[in-house]
Amino acid sequence: HDYLIAEMLRSQVLNLSLRACATSSQLASTARYASTDSDKLFDKVLIANRGEIACRVIKTCQRLGIKTVAIHSDVDADALHCKMADEKVLVGTAPSNDSYLRMDRIMAAIEATGAKAVHPGYGFLSENKDFAQLLAANDVEFLGPGELAIEIMGDKIASKKCAEDAGVNIIPGFPGLVESVDHAIELANDIGYPVMLKASAGGGGKGMRVAWNDDEARDGYRLSKQEALASFGDDRLLIEKFIDQPRHIEIQVLADKFGNAIYLNERECSIQRRNQKVVEEAPSMFLDDTTRKAMGEQACSLAKAVNYHSAGTVEFLVDSKRNFYFCEMNTRLQVEHPVTELITGVDLVEQMIRVGAGLPLSLKQSDVKIDGWAVESRVYAEDPVKYLPSTGHLHEYIEPLHVDGVRVDTGIYEGSEISMFYDPMISKLVTHGKDRAEALARMETALDHYVIRGVKNNIPLLRDIIQQPKFIEGDISTNFLAETYPDGFPGFVLTDVQLRQLMSAAVFAYTDRLLADQAFVDEKINSRPFYNADLAVTVNGEVQNVVVTLQDNAMKLQFDDEQVVLDNVEFDYANPVVEATANDVPFSVQLLSQQPNSIHLSMFGTDFEVAVRTQLEQRCFEILPEKKERKADNYVATPMPGTLISLNVNEGDTVFEGQEIAVVEAMKMQNQLLAPRAGKIKKIYVKAGETLDDGELIVELEDEGNSDE
Repeated sequence: HDYLIAEMLRSQVLNLSLRACATSSQLASTARYASTDSDKLFDKVLIANRGEIACRVIKTCQRLGIKTVAIHSDVDADALHCKMADEKVLVGTAPSNDSYLRMDRIMAAIEATGAKAVHPGYGFLSENKDFAQLLAANDVEFLGPGELAIEIMGDKIASKKCAEDAGVNIIPGFPGLVESVDHAIELANDIGYPVMLKASAGGGGKGMRVAWNDDEARDGYRLSKQEALASFGDDRLLIEKFIDQPRHIEIQVLADKFGNAIYLNERECSIQRRNQKVVEEAPSMFLDDTTRKAMGEQACSLAKAVNYHSAGTVEFLVDSKRNFYFCEMNTRLQVEHPVTELITGVDLVEQMIRVGAGLPLSLKQSDVKIDGWAVESRVYAEDPVKYLPSTGHLHEYIEPLHVDGVRVDTGIYEGSEISMFYDPMISKLVTHGKDRAEALARMETALDHYVIRGVKNNIPLLRDIIQQPKFIEGDISTNFLAETYPDGFPGFVLTDVQLRQLMSAAVFAYTDRLLADQAFVDEKINSRPFYNADLAVTVNGEVQNVVVTLQDNAMKLQFDDEQVVLDNVEFDYANPVVEATANDVPFSVQLLSQQPNSIHLSMFGTDFEVAVRTQLEQRCFEILPEKKERKADNYVATPMPGTLISLNVNEGDTVFEGQEIAVVEAMKMQNQLLAPRAGKIKKIYVKAGETLDDGELIVELEDEGNSDE
C-alpha cells in the first residue's frame, strides 16, 4: 500500500515536471519552429537507449503525439524511461553487451512493436554504422545521420582528413595509426611533447591520455588501448599535438536531406575531468561574433562534405588567441544539448524526428538567435574528492523544480538504484537566465536545494566550481580543474561567515527539538518560550562556545567575537531544506538526520556532522579517552565495484610508493590502483578477471616493522 502511494505521488511530481517543461521557456520550441498537424511524422518511435536521454526523447514524442517503445535490461525493468514509454521490451541482462548493444534483440523489439523509427540517444549504438545499415535494410528510419557520415566521423583519422579537405582547421599530428608503444614514443618525439593518445573509434573521453614525456607515453599507450577496446571494441590509436591551455568549444549543427545545414551557436565545454565534461554553458564568454561565425560556417562545411542530415556536433579546441582547430564530430545528440535548446528555443529532438521523416528544417540560419544564458551541471553519483563512482539506492530524491528557470533531465526517481553497470549520471541540472549572472545565481540555488540521499554525489564539486573567481570571470580552459585543485578537490571549504551560518542552523535544530520534547512532556509549556543556554558547537574538530537566546521569533547566538541573529527560518521536518537569514544574509542548508547531540547537515552539497552540547557536556566529553584509528596503508582495496583487469604484483614482491598494483574497470573507465607506501606484498586476495565489490581487498602489505625494505 505504501509503495503504491509513493508511486502515485511520484507520478504526480513527474506529470508536474513534464507540464513545467512543456509550458515554460525551457522548451520554447513548443511555440517556435514547432511541427504542425500537417507535418507527416512517425506513429511510433523506439528509443534504443536508457536513462535520462531516453526520457528526454520520450518527452518530445509525447508532445508530438508519437507513441514510444522503451527497451530495457532486466535491472532496468522499473526504470523511469520504462514507466514513461507506452510500451517496454526486455532485451537482455544488465551488462550492456547483452542488452543495449544487442542489435538482434533490438530488431526483434522493433518487429514486435511495429516501431517505424529508432532514436539512438547518445552512447551505445548511436554512432554504430552497422546498426544504421541494419535499420535501413529493414525499412526502419534511423533518427540520425547516414552510414557514410557515421563511418567517416567515427574514425578520427578519416574524419581529420575529411575535415582538412573541407577547409576546416586541424591539429598537427600523425595521419596514420600508432603501431606499437615504441612507435608511439617515436611519434611523440617527432611531434613534440605534450601529445595526446586517443582511440580512433568512439569518444566521450574514453581511451584518451595526455603524455608529457616518454614514460607517460608508454603508460598512456597501454591504458588508452585497454579503455578503447573495452568501450568500443576497437583498440586502434592515433596521436596528435596536445594544445596546452585550450578551451573546448563545440558547434551544434542541424542538417536535413535537402542540403540545408545551419549552426545553432556554440557551447563552452572547457570544465572537464578525464576528458569528460562537468559544467557546460551557452553561449561562450570567449567567442566574438566573427569567430562564432567562422566556426559555425566551418562546421556546416564539414556536415555538407559527408551529406550529413540530423543533429550533430563539431568539437573544436580554441587557443588563447581564438585560433580554433577541429577535434572531432559527434554524429548524435550531445549530452549537453539542453543549453542550446534554452538559448535558441529549438527542440533538437523534434528537429531530428522531422529530418528523419523527410521534412526540411523548420528554421533557417537567420532565425537562430541567442536568448539569454544557460548553464548545465552534470550531477553524478560519485565521490567528488576521489572522483570515483558511487552505487546504491536513492532513498530520498527531490528535484529543485520550484527554482525559476530550472530544467532537470533525469532518468531516475526516488527509489531508483544506481547500478555499477551503467554511467553514474543522476541528472543534468540546467538553469536559464537573462544573462550569465542570473543563470549562475539560479544554478547556485538549484544545487543547494537538490536533495539526493543514498549515494554520494558531485554537488559539492559543482557548487565550488561555479563560485570560483576564475570561473565567474570566464578565465577557463580544459586545465581548469587541475589548476584549481592541483592536489585534487578537497571538498567544499566554508568561509567564516558560512561556518557561522552552518552552526546557527545546527543550534536552531537542536533547540527546536529540545523545545518540542519539552512541549510533548508537558502541554502547558509554550512551544516557543523564552530560552537561553550556554552551548558548545563542534564542526570539523573545532569547538566554539555560544550563548543562545531565543525570543521574539528570532534566535540570538553570541559567539566569542560576533553575534548572529537568526530569523525568517523556514523549517519543517517533512522538508529537508532549511532556509533562514543570519544577520540579514539569506542561506539554506539541508537537514539530513538528527540525534540528541549530533546534527547532520548538508551545506553547498557538502555533509557536515555538527555536535551541539551544553558546555558542561562538552567538558565531560573532552576527558573521555580517544579511540585510536586503525592504519589503512597496509591494504590496497578497490574504491568502487568493478572488474579487475590486471594485477601487476605477486606475493613477496617489493613495491615502491605510487607503484601500479592493479587496474580496475568500472563503468568502462580504467582506474589505476597504486601502492600507498613502499613495502613487501604479504597476500593477494583476488585474481585478474574477477568482479569486485566496493571496498574489496586486492592485496595486503607486510607491516612496516616486518618489511625488509
